[in-house]
Amino acid sequence: MAATQGLLAAMIAGTAPAELRGTAYGLFNLAAGIAMLLASAIAGVLWDQFGAATTFYAGALFAALSLVLLLRRE
Repeated sequence: MAATQGLLAAMIAGTAPAELRGTAYGLFNLAAGIAMLLASAIAGVLWDQFGAATTFYAGALFAALSLVLLLRRE
């Protein structure tokens, strides 16, 4: 997160209208928080039900899926 947080904040500042920048930051942080909560809950369930290895394999699968979707977008 340290590598991208400043970049994402700059992107929000560059695209949001000046009068709505606070709202844009708030919505971005809300979405990021919900995503982290869901990811943590899924990881916890996988760890409890199937063990540590499955949790890491699922993380690798999600990363690979994200890469495929990113490459298809362009």
